[in-house]
Amino acid sequence: MKIGIPNALLYYRYGVMWKTFFECLDSKVVISQDTNQSIMSQGVSGSVGECCLPVKLFLGHTASLLGGCDRILVPRFEQFDKSEEFCVRFWGLPDIVCSTFPEATVLSYNLQGQKPGSELLGFLHMGREMGRGWAETLRAYMYAREKQRLADSSFMEEQRQVLRGSGLKVLLAVQPYIIHDSYIGAPIVRMIREQGAEPIFADRCDRMLCRGLSREISTDLYWTMNKEILGAIPLLKGQVDGVIMITAFPCGTDSLANELALRRIRDIPITQIVLDEQQGEAGLQTRIECFLDILKERRRTHAS
Repeated sequence: MKIGIPNALLYYRYGVMWKTFFECLDSKVVISQDTNQSIMSQGVSGSVGECCLPVKLFLGHTASLLGGCDRILVPRFEQFDKSEEFCVRFWGLPDIVCSTFPEATVLSYNLQGQKPGSELLGFLHMGREMGRGWAETLRAYMYAREKQRLADSSFMEEQRQVLRGSGLKVLLAVQPYIIHDSYIGAPIVRMIREQGAEPIFADRCDRMLCRGLSREISTDLYWTMNKEILGAIPLLKGQVDGVIMITAFPCGTDSLANELALRRIRDIPITQIVLDEQQGEAGLQTRIECFLDILKERRRTHAS
């Protein structure tokens, strides 16, 4: 059986676990290619106007997998725990895909934080749909989860090594499915490095610690991933020179969370960049260069 996985959204958070799980069940995994203009155009043409850019990209990646696999993984993420939620787009993602592509055969599972063990039950359900026994599926799930944990730990350790350096460092407070996307996020990372600075990624910090620290910015936020991103700011503000917040139009959760951060953070330079499918590199590069020039001058002033 061929399982297609769109290279978008939570693939950048759970991709290692998903790929490992299906391979352990002797399935061939087909990851959609890196984002390009064609994939973006497919996603834009197949979505309604109010969809955010990451969802449009997800639909484009899904379209690219049609006909090349037996099933496409489209999970439904509702809650991480009973006091937090994911963006409603993650709640309805399987429904959006099935409505947009009626010909697609979707494989899904639900993450419901108010129900203990919902992730495990979801993976057992997928294994049963694939004709696998519960014992075999359980072993695959446990192994895949450990592989994801090791991958996350490796990323965090690499970042800790970068933070120990003496060069200019900029925290990128942005969702992983934006900044790690090869088409919309990679150019920003490249521009920062070309200016002699090191990008520091909010999603490569301790997530549980960040969710707790987010209370320094707001005690009312309940979106899991926004809490993790914002919590990285108080965690690292003593180790970085500035913060760039990036959101994709018209993301509702980022719009509110980032506005709270911009209004309440006063002890470190911070700016925001909004991306959409019409974004060009020229204006983007100018904004990044200007912000980094400010950080460099600020560092020189403090050193003198």
